[in-house]
Amino acid sequence: MSQRSDRHASAGLPRRLRRFFFTVLPLLGGLHAYIGWRLLPDLSLEAAGVVVGIVLLGLSTLLVPLGMFARYLVTPPALADRLSWLGSLLMGLFSSLLVLTFLRDVLLLFAPATLAGPTALGVVLGALVLSLVGYLNARRLARVVRVDVLLAGLPAGLDGFTIAQISDIHVGPTIKRDYVQAIVDRVNALEADLIAITGDVVDGSVAQLAMHSAPFADLAARHGTYVVTGNHEYYAGAEQWIAEFERLGLRGLHNAHVVIEHGGERLVVAGVTDYSAHAFNPAWRSDPQLALAGSPAGLPRILLAHQPRSAVAAEAAGFDLQLSGHTHGGQFWPWNFFVVLQQPFTAGLHRLGRLLVYTSRGTGYWGPPKRFGAPSEITLLRLVAI
Repeated sequence: MSQRSDRHASAGLPRRLRRFFFTVLPLLGGLHAYIGWRLLPDLSLEAAGVVVGIVLLGLSTLLVPLGMFARYLVTPPALADRLSWLGSLLMGLFSSLLVLTFLRDVLLLFAPATLAGPTALGVVLGALVLSLVGYLNARRLARVVRVDVLLAGLPAGLDGFTIAQISDIHVGPTIKRDYVQAIVDRVNALEADLIAITGDVVDGSVAQLAMHSAPFADLAARHGTYVVTGNHEYYAGAEQWIAEFERLGLRGLHNAHVVIEHGGERLVVAGVTDYSAHAFNPAWRSDPQLALAGSPAGLPRILLAHQPRSAVAAEAAGFDLQLSGHTHGGQFWPWNFFVVLQQPFTAGLHRLGRLLVYTSRGTGYWGPPKRFGAPSEITLLRLVAI
């Protein structure tokens, strides 16, 4: 990757921001107006209450996108972080209000008119409860999920080999150093043979987040820690982050592989750039075949690939196991039902031909600090011979 390409990506940010405000902001305003139109008249509010409701919906329309881009628009970092927190919380609340308002409208097609008031209140209370519970779920430390991966022909010396996988941490405005340190401590306590980080580690530049990503240097495993890029690394300056990860002791596998010797046997651990990396630079295209180039034949092959949809190319290249993330398991209801529109797998262990694919629900979160029905995870995978 070239410095020139990264500078070009950064220079394009203002154009993307303008395009966002001219396209997404009107849509966001329209969806907030829909919520107000469908709920406010049925909440039995006085005129002052209706005005307050309209003002709050208007503020949410502005603060949700402002929170997403506060670091680019607001100079004092502390103020930018506060705006990011506020915008992220409102994004989660707005999402639940929108979905529940739509479901209420469907219900009212078949329900008596007397339910209009109670259901409007139910939507507001339901959205608040979902947001509160989702916040508590998101901010608590990710649980450890233990998964046995049964591999035919796995040599006896590799039977029981363990991999600790973390993914989609999204260090950024609402995920800081203490949160990262707690993840690192829990991963190290697993004493895994190898640690795999499957992308979307950060949401911001090295200059903004170096202090908060520093605990990754403490990750320790017998055979080391390996990382691949996710789509968010390319938004944040991939070249700089690749260098920073290496400085922290995280070995990058960017269409490349290593051969691990363990228990008198060997296995190939490979990684690819993100599935969408070529959109930033054609030279960064994800290539599982290239990742295996020059590797010894006949060894078990494991691929780290941020997005599950790399699986088709990975299976064709001859991999036995792919570790991915990206989906967050949908992060919170009902978006878990929509992941399949873009990705072949939402979460857990699945098979594609001869390839096994494990998709992590993610160790952090993106956007709203909200998880509901899709708990965060630190995954301990154990290879088992069959």
